[in-house]
Amino acid sequence: MSKSLELPRHFQLNNGREIPSVGLGTFQSEANNDRVRDVVSNALKHGYRHIDTAADYGNEKQVGEGIRDSGVLREDMFVTTKLANHWHEPGDVARALETSLQNLQLDYVPYAYATSQDHSKLRHANGKPVINVELSRQYPAVWKAMELMVDSGKVLAIGLSNFNILKTKRIFESARIRPVVNQVEIHPYFAQTALLDFCKSEGIHVTAHQPLGGNPLKVVNPQFGKPGPLADAQIARVAATDGRSVAQTILAWNLMRGVSVIPKTARAERLSENLKLSALQIEQMHKINALESTVGPIRYLDPREYVGFDVFDEDNDQPVVGLPKTSSQ
Repeated sequence: MSKSLELPRHFQLNNGREIPSVGLGTFQSEANNDRVRDVVSNALKHGYRHIDTAADYGNEKQVGEGIRDSGVLREDMFVTTKLANHWHEPGDVARALETSLQNLQLDYVPYAYATSQDHSKLRHANGKPVINVELSRQYPAVWKAMELMVDSGKVLAIGLSNFNILKTKRIFESARIRPVVNQVEIHPYFAQTALLDFCKSEGIHVTAHQPLGGNPLKVVNPQFGKPGPLADAQIARVAATDGRSVAQTILAWNLMRGVSVIPKTARAERLSENLKLSALQIEQMHKINALESTVGPIRYLDPREYVGFDVFDEDNDQPVVGLPKTSSQ
């Protein structure tokens, strides 16, 4: 590989803390989360210091076990979890936090499921979720409840997940504590340049989930089964010029845009490989930047058919006022 500049190991957040530039994602982990404990422990032993999970992933317990097994001190790592979609009553936030790992960072997802008494997801006969429309629009109130968790010292930072510009601006209207991070889908087929520029202008760091392109569950992925950036011939040619892997090339592209990444892998060699990144040349960046217009834009995580509204709509803050209180699909 040709010599090139080193990429940042951390990015500064607006609260003065730092987030590692490369972390480990645990979304849709293999074998129904059975391997998460070992993967997390192994990743931390390889040098990872950012572990990303969520209550809805169903693997917080395994993540916590992997952290303990690794022997890495808690204060030396950055751990992120997310408030579950079906815990979006403001009064639920403190209780939800107590059910997650203690002292974790919290992200937030901008739509809510209607809930039963035990906070399980209510579903229509066809299996699609019942959506509490009013609650889905009250995310600024949930944010204020999350701010209280920072005041309590139980979390060090709070942020957003899958928020577009419109919804982020609505958070600003009443926020006392500004989000430190917005975690969204970003990869060469879906660069999210407008959102990235907006977040930078507002001092919000952006983390890319599915930074290599994703394959979420079919119910929320209209692109299910289609080849992603890892199979892209142009990126492969760019990678070959410097002896990089395609994954290393894509991750470096993200970091050069100021975006931290949380790729998912269970393979030890890939864990090491994903940490060994170096800067791309400007012309290489241009070639990858061009892919969104020639191949994409392709959003892999798009739940509009599943939840009944477009959470990413920049013209209307969906679900819009006037819809029934629960959507029926």
